Order: sequence, then C-alpha cells, then structure tokens
Amino acid sequence: MAKTVVIDPVTRIEGHAKISIFLDDAGEVENARFHVVEFRGFEKFCEGRPFPEMAGITARICGICPVSHLLASAKTGDKILAVKIPPAGEKLRRMMNLAQIIQSHSLSFFHLSSPDFLLGWDSDPAKRNVFGLIAADPDLARSGIRLRQFGQKIIELLGAKRIHPAWAVPGGVRSPLSEEGRTWIRERLPESRQTIDTALTLFKQLLERFTTEVEAFGKFPSLFMGLVTKKGDWEHYDGHIRFVDSEGKIVADHLSEDDYQEYLGEAVEAWSYLKFPYYKPLGYPDGIYRVGPLARLNICSKIGVPAADKELEEFRQRAGGIATSSFYYHYARLIEILAGIEFIEQLVNDPDVVSARVRSEAGINQLEGIGVSEAPRGTLFHHYNVDDNGIIKKVNLIIATGQNNLAMNKTVTQIAQHYIHGNEIAEGLLNRVEAGIRAFDPCLSCSTHAAGQMPLELELIAPDGTIINRISRE
Repeated sequence: MAKTVVIDPVTRIEGHAKISIFLDDAGEVENARFHVVEFRGFEKFCEGRPFPEMAGITARICGICPVSHLLASAKTGDKILAVKIPPAGEKLRRMMNLAQIIQSHSLSFFHLSSPDFLLGWDSDPAKRNVFGLIAADPDLARSGIRLRQFGQKIIELLGAKRIHPAWAVPGGVRSPLSEEGRTWIRERLPESRQTIDTALTLFKQLLERFTTEVEAFGKFPSLFMGLVTKKGDWEHYDGHIRFVDSEGKIVADHLSEDDYQEYLGEAVEAWSYLKFPYYKPLGYPDGIYRVGPLARLNICSKIGVPAADKELEEFRQRAGGIATSSFYYHYARLIEILAGIEFIEQLVNDPDVVSARVRSEAGINQLEGIGVSEAPRGTLFHHYNVDDNGIIKKVNLIIATGQNNLAMNKTVTQIAQHYIHGNEIAEGLLNRVEAGIRAFDPCLSCSTHAAGQMPLELELIAPDGTIINRISRE
C-alpha cells in the first residue's frame, strides 16, 4: 500500500519537481525520471509585445536569473537592430554578467549545497539548511552571504536594482558605472577574493571524503557545450559555440547561435513539461550533452586570468582530464566565482566602464534575431521573430536547465541505482537523490516558466505500476 512521508523543510532547488523510481522484479532500480510538473507558457504570452520590451519582460521569468535573460534578450535585440554596440556597452554588460555568475554560484554553493557537505547527507533535515550552516559555521555562512551580496551590489550599481534591472537594452545599456560605484567595487574585491580562496581550499579538502559521491552522482560520458573565445578560452558573454566529448575531443567548433536549429533538437516527453534538447547529429537521446560551469571548464583551453587558470589545472588533474562527474559542478562553480572576481578587477579599472557612449541607436533592420549568452547554469538562447513594426510574432527560449534535462535524468537514475535496494526509502536517500539534482542548480521557473514554490515528490514504482512508497516535501 502506498505510503506517504512528509519531510520538512522544503527541498533546496528552485521550481516544482517530482521523481519516479521504477523497480524491476528483483527490487532493483531499472529507471528513474525527473518530472517537471508546472507550466506557465512564457513564450506564448510574449507574442504581440514590442521587441524592445522583451529584455524587461523576459528578465521577470525568474528572480534568480533576471540578468541572464536581460542580456540574452538585449543581444537578440541587437540583431534585430543590426547594430554593433559601443565597446563601453559590451564591457558593462560583461561586468553585470560576471556579477550575476558570482551571486548565483554563491547562492548555489553556500546556501543550497554546502549544508550537505558540512552537516552531512543524513543529518536532521530540519537543520540541514542555511540556518543550520549559520549555527555550525557562522564565519563561513557570513562570508558566503557577503560574497553573494558583492555580486548583487554590482548589479544594483549598474542597473539601479538588484533584481529585474531595466538596464541592458537593444543597442547597448542605459547608463555607465558611476565613479562611486567603481570605488565600492574596488574596496570589496579583496574580501571577495579571500572568501572564494577559503571556499576552494575547504571544498578540495572535503573532496577526499566524497569519493563515493564523485563516482555515483552522475558520472557518465556525454558531450559538453558552451561558448568559447576565438582562441578557445573560457567565455561567458560572446564568442562561438563548441562541443567537446568526454575524452576532450572537439566534436564541433565555431558554431553560430544563428544556426542553432541545425545542431540542436528539442524533444518532448509526456511525463514532463521540461523539453529535452539534444545534439542533432547524434539523435535523441544519444545526443545528450551538458552545459553550465562544468561544461565551460571542460570545453575551454584556458580561462585567461592567472589564479583561475591555476585552479583549472588542478581541477583537471583531480578529474583525470575531462570531468565527467556531475558532482564536480560544485567545484566548477567555485572556480568560476574566482574567475569572475579576477575579470571584474580588470574591468573596473578600464576607462570604458565610466564612458557615456554606451548605446547604439537604430530602427528595425532584421525581422529575426537570435541571441546567446552564458547564464550561471549554462548557455541561454533567445530567438525572436518580429513584424515590420517590431511586434513579436514568435519566441523560442532554450534554457540551460532544459539542456541539462537528459543529464539530470541520467544522474537521478545513477544515484538511485547506487543507493536503492528494496522498497524502503530512508530520508537520507531522498536527500542524495535531490543532491544529484542540486549539482546542476536547476532553475525550473526559467526552464518551464513555472509559478509557485517547489515541493519534491519521490515515488517507488513496482514493475506492475503499483506505487510501493512515496516521500514528498511540502
């Protein structure tokens, strides 16, 4: 008979999800599915809006990733205007995107995932959260909060708001960085650098205890996709698309976002509202690929700043080359925070960031535009079709979390197969399955445009379809 166990607190991922685990006749896990079960239809209700409004509208898809949509949308608007934005506009956009990466990765690591690392997978769920972390290690928790604040404050200094800044527009940005803002960033850089150095040292020490998790939390061959520079270095705002396989071989390179429909397909399944993008030349589902911090570190030749490049070298030594374990997403986030701090230090001293020439003006010159940028969770595509008056006729958004969908399902299956043997589910097991999802830091509001909070439900299903056990977080 089905059994329901309610566990508090609410699980630590963004969105509303459900997991089904299917057992064979021997009671072993045959398959697992990560369902996303809410839908809001954001692409559809953008139709009929003037395209210059899209940056402000799509930023409101999510309160965690607003900058990512703001920039991808503005870049799409650049294509419709057919303009090259001023150097100052590009550098300021880059600064805001780096700040977004820092604040989002800090939220993921310090607030959502570190309670597992520091308090234990099987610790009391009522305390296994950021408040428990504050009680156990107040200095680390405070440092993590302030590191996220550093990224958020830069966003506010540029765009006047920490969340949903109406700042990046087709053709550039609305305003430069003030001298007061420049001074604030310079003063906070040393503290932020010290915090990330401490976090990296701590996590590398913890890795010695997590050898099982490294092997069981989504370690499998796949492709990796993301943006790189012309030289093949780490990129977060511009550049071209590259695919690399799990051996480090470049599968495809110098791909343009304008041609994404030639190399990316989008499959659907009846059991989830989240689409399943795949690499077209390999078909579905063999064309599984991963995006985000792990992918970005796997596909680049180097990062391009000294401290992060040193950490990248150690990262690859620890992983044995290409990192195929999804558990290493956490490690990659910390290296990207470090890289973000180093790049911001370069940009804040660039005279262009206080230049008043930040925007190019033009009319409608193209009826279609495709923009791409790296969100914290991975590569983000915006595709708009407009009429002669610039009114949106069609929108397609390919979100990073969606592109990781096949990999998240495979990760959940691998974890379940490692830990579940029989009909009973311990609370710590549910947390390990969730932790496999948290490794990807999914943003389900972005990927399905969902509303509401995020209970997680896990079901054990027998071969005949009977629900043997159910655990839910409400």
